[in-house]
Amino acid sequence: MGIGAGRGQPCLFAGRAAVKVTLRQSMVWIHGWLGLLAGWILFAMFLTGTASYFRPEITQWMQPEFRSVPVSAARAAQTATAYMQKVGADDVQWFVYLPDSRTSATRIFEQRNPASKVPPVASEIVLDPATGTPLHARETRGGEHFYRFHFQLQLPYPWGRWLAGLCAMFMLGAIVSGVITHKRIFADFFTLRWNKGQRSWLDAHNVSAVLALPYHAMITYTGLITLVAMYMPWPVVANYAKPLDFGAVAFGIPADRDASGRPASLVDIGALVANAEVRFGAPATRMVVRNPNDSAATVTVYRHPSASLNARGPSVTYSGSTGRLLGASTGSGPALATAGVMLGLHVAQFAGTALRWTYFALGLTGAAMVGTGLLLWTVKRRKPGAVPFFGLALVERLNIAVVAGLPTAMAAYLLANRLIPVGIEGRADMEVAAMFWTWGALAVLQLARPARRAWVEGFAIGAVAFVAIPVANAVTTARGLPGSLSNGDTLFAAFDFAMLGAAAVLAFGAARAGRKVEMPVRRRVREMAHG
Repeated sequence: MGIGAGRGQPCLFAGRAAVKVTLRQSMVWIHGWLGLLAGWILFAMFLTGTASYFRPEITQWMQPEFRSVPVSAARAAQTATAYMQKVGADDVQWFVYLPDSRTSATRIFEQRNPASKVPPVASEIVLDPATGTPLHARETRGGEHFYRFHFQLQLPYPWGRWLAGLCAMFMLGAIVSGVITHKRIFADFFTLRWNKGQRSWLDAHNVSAVLALPYHAMITYTGLITLVAMYMPWPVVANYAKPLDFGAVAFGIPADRDASGRPASLVDIGALVANAEVRFGAPATRMVVRNPNDSAATVTVYRHPSASLNARGPSVTYSGSTGRLLGASTGSGPALATAGVMLGLHVAQFAGTALRWTYFALGLTGAAMVGTGLLLWTVKRRKPGAVPFFGLALVERLNIAVVAGLPTAMAAYLLANRLIPVGIEGRADMEVAAMFWTWGALAVLQLARPARRAWVEGFAIGAVAFVAIPVANAVTTARGLPGSLSNGDTLFAAFDFAMLGAAAVLAFGAARAGRKVEMPVRRRVREMAHG
């Protein structure tokens, strides 16, 4: 019996004569099947993860009612505290996310006292950082949806993360086997032949893989490491009685302190944040106020991740009633520092604008690498004039549904943000539902079309959807492209140009998919000779 009956795949036995299977042949087999089995999920993870490099900007675009006003973190903390004293003075905790250069508002989540009969103001409180007045905008998950989807896959916890981790392991195996498979890895970097059928797809796959090979290896490995405590929890379980004990050491989470029951006013929280920033030598990103207005109140301030490659930076904790420094978490130590750097490399919050765009471009090469690999699998097995066998037809249809369908579904998510009425209840869930209903509808509709036409029409629909985004933005808001350019609204102008760029790429894909590739003369003669 043989392994991999397909052409070019290793076979253990051929008749009575044993065939020696080389390492490279084994790696070709492993590379092809690992890439295929995880390819569709990996494509979705790469594409949505790449969009996540701009998740604060996506969220700003999806809430056009907010406009960025530069305000210090200390000022934002002060105004947030003043507001929360009015609406949640007896809360257990306030989680306050402070604005920065990429966000436009102060966001607060409160944990109500179980004994309180007053319901929370909202699931999320959004304030003007300068004045502390509530801001009202359309409900949306913004860029956070793409970020969460890329490692949770819209599945219940923890199954989505486990599946994403399994696919990342497949990806790491495919990268290693792909490097071993390559005989001409450096030559392939400079080789891209057009209109050559299978040869062109192989060139496209090789170029996209080799061009950003260090990035692909880094992003896959660091993605696994960031969730390694969930995949392998035994060291934590063996050394800590409670997960929170580990969190106190690893992430600077202060130990819980029960309220004393003795009232005490909070000190100037803005001054504490300013003091923390001096200690950090960097901006603050968030603070947690526990047991406000109690003598046991604490205020923990965390350093902004942009200050270092280590995304898990230090934190400092103060007494909320006296302002005295209670403790600091440095996040030091080889293991914790390594974990923080791995996370920082993966999420790239340390990156400036130019480096973030570089990450974005490299992420797109990852999506292209996976997508071209999936297409190459079908191209290698398709025989001219022959009816595709079931497995080939299934893979081809799944390729169309994912590679052509997912970008259009992402566009539908953004379009839904502009088209769903602003004040309707549950609109954030409706935006997410629009993405998945669109994706599902496209996956079903393409089954009724020949494969080539389905590719063309899928890419064309995506191009139209992305062109519609700037149009819908201009019609439904006062921040359309012409106005953004004249008013210096760079974020909205850049977003609209990015949408038009995505439309151009999909239109190019539709044009290329519609071209009939001429079979080389030598191959045509060979096919005719064999009937």
